[in-house]
Amino acid sequence: MHSDSVESWQHDHVFLGADHARNERRTWIVIGLTAVMMFGEIIAGAMFGSMALLADGFHMATHAGALTIAAVAYLYARRNAHDERFTFGTGKLGELAGYSSAVILAVIALLIGFESVLRLTAPIPIRFNEAIAVAVLGLIVNLVSAWLLHDGGHHDHQHHDHGRQDGHPHAHAHGHQDHNLRSAYFHVLTDALTSVLAIAGLLGGRFYGWLWMDPLMGIVGGVVIARWSWGLLRDAGAVLLDTMPDTALSEQIRHTLEHDGDRVSDLHLWRIGPGHMAVIVSVISDRPQEPGHYKARLRELPQLSHVTVEIHRCEHARQAA
Repeated sequence: MHSDSVESWQHDHVFLGADHARNERRTWIVIGLTAVMMFGEIIAGAMFGSMALLADGFHMATHAGALTIAAVAYLYARRNAHDERFTFGTGKLGELAGYSSAVILAVIALLIGFESVLRLTAPIPIRFNEAIAVAVLGLIVNLVSAWLLHDGGHHDHQHHDHGRQDGHPHAHAHGHQDHNLRSAYFHVLTDALTSVLAIAGLLGGRFYGWLWMDPLMGIVGGVVIARWSWGLLRDAGAVLLDTMPDTALSEQIRHTLEHDGDRVSDLHLWRIGPGHMAVIVSVISDRPQEPGHYKARLRELPQLSHVTVEIHRCEHARQAA
């Protein structure tokens, strides 16, 4: 007979990504870089008459705002990670920030397209040499910012801590994307893309007199940004709606539990933070074991950070199998 205390059966619900603090710091650094370049491009665009530069500067302002949303989301999630008002912690706050940033990206795409169409019908003189120099500088800043955010926002990587607490496997796997950082990364890529297209349009106008290239590049950029926005909306929205995050993992859970007449009658798997999954599973059996027995079977699945098992006795479970 074990005489465990109540405290030994309690556990926290902190499901932040393993790189949360690092991603937060990097996002604030990129905000600073973006803000400096934003003011430079707005001033230069107005002085040199480049619609592409001026539009890029104002778009960088919206990106700076979206990046601030991402950074504040990191800050709020970290400071409120132990707040009991959040049933499964603050790990999904980044998904909300990512979804919001994706909406901003969609609006930016529409504005770029609208402004570019207007400029096609009413071109203005451009001081090409100065505008090209500022656009190149903007591209350099954007590439540095993209490099800062690239590791966590774009590539998945695995690192597992197989620690466990009271029958609940507590994994620290971050093989799933941080959509908050991904949104920040996309905003920086958007700036880089508009800078590249601005340079292309300015070069076409400078050497060939193709003034229409400047706004045409804006239209192309708007289409690409809209596509990025849709992908982020789809992925972050799926997490917010608790859709099935990993069908292979669901089948693995079912396969792991269904032995010796035990059958899974109900299974709910969802994501509660970057690299953290929660599962509620109902097991029926003619000879049921304690919940801890089934949790122990799932111990080797490090993606599962919160496990709830319901047991139901069914005299005909083995025959039904």
